[in-house]
Amino acid sequence: MPKYIIERDIPGAGALTAADLQGISQKSCGVLSDMGPKIQWLESYVTDDKVYCVYIAPDADTVREHAEKGGFPANRVSEIKTIIDPTTAEA
Repeated sequence: MPKYIIERDIPGAGALTAADLQGISQKSCGVLSDMGPKIQWLESYVTDDKVYCVYIAPDADTVREHAEKGGFPANRVSEIKTIIDPTTAEA
């Protein structure tokens, strides 16, 4: 199943408290539970004004549906085509 990276514009995201992040995470997990196993949240990266989330889903529309149901922005949804790391440089 494809992986997607979702870019969410959330001004002040880097200043969210642990309690804020817990609440957001709980909301997301609740929506995921309701949607069933067709979509999975792997992890998210919080920066100053954005959150980047990695999901496994059958298609981008399913990712957008999760965002809509959760009330989260999904400003950009991109399918991850491949993953590279320093070992990619090895012969």
